[in-house]
Amino acid sequence: MAENTCKDLVIIGGGPAGLSAAIYAQRAMLDAVTLEQQSFGGQVIQTSEVDNYPGVPHTDGFSLIEAMRTQAEDLGAELSIASVTSIIEAGDEGFTVGTSEGDIATRAVILAAGAVPRHAGFEGEEAYVGRGVSYCATCDGMFYRGRDVFVIGGGNSAVEEALFLTRFARHITLVVRKDHMRAQQTLVREFEANAKTSVRYLTSITKVAGTMGITEVTFRNNEDGSETTETFETPVGVFVFVGRVPASELVRDLVDVTPTGFVKTDVSMATKTPGLFAAGDVRDTPLRQIVCAASDGAIAATSTAAFLGQHVFD
Repeated sequence: MAENTCKDLVIIGGGPAGLSAAIYAQRAMLDAVTLEQQSFGGQVIQTSEVDNYPGVPHTDGFSLIEAMRTQAEDLGAELSIASVTSIIEAGDEGFTVGTSEGDIATRAVILAAGAVPRHAGFEGEEAYVGRGVSYCATCDGMFYRGRDVFVIGGGNSAVEEALFLTRFARHITLVVRKDHMRAQQTLVREFEANAKTSVRYLTSITKVAGTMGITEVTFRNNEDGSETTETFETPVGVFVFVGRVPASELVRDLVDVTPTGFVKTDVSMATKTPGLFAAGDVRDTPLRQIVCAASDGAIAATSTAAFLGQHVFD
């Protein structure tokens, strides 16, 4: 990608939403580029099993993304690795997107940058990342073969990841701060039926410690506020699944967001700034799944094509 490029559309993010947008932009004959700062696929490539993407049963995140990426490239879509540093309105001329590879003048932007794992905030969380604390069961589960593992969270992601960890760990304890799980009942029943799992309700982890990994975990009783510290002979794992933080910082001045930072759009994926669209997990949506992100991307690209057809640029 050359510096000072001019495009019809810049798609920011190479996950399911971004790749779907790239496919539909290419079909609409838009001069578009899709930018991804690390590796195409985002969080999806860390998913070991995908069983709910229609028409593609029993696959994994990496394989599904590779199929999407290959399809986009086969159609002629331009995919590029670059970090986006700024998105600036350029009046009637659209936007200027600043990247690590140079500025891009573009008539429209689709933000499909996704979201990253939210941290739980207990003492020692940052210090033990990569040596006891993890946010990805697929990435790190194998390191806890035969060990005890604590999973923080009570939603679908926490339960799904906990079930995946039963392949490796000796025992999985789900630590839920409320008196119930928020996960779908089918997942809850599957979790409760597994002999390697248990749940601690109304409980939070407040501190982890240890010299060779995590060998001390402090728990707080959320009913009475009391704390107890448990010691383990063998280092344990603490996996955190308490939601996600949207990558919406670059557009906070251009869009409306929810209190947690997710971008508000209308049904066409349009934000309050003309020519700026959002798709996928970065968007305020009731369901964050791969198929939903892909749908968002298709709608956003189609809406962009309609927008460009209705506007005259200098």
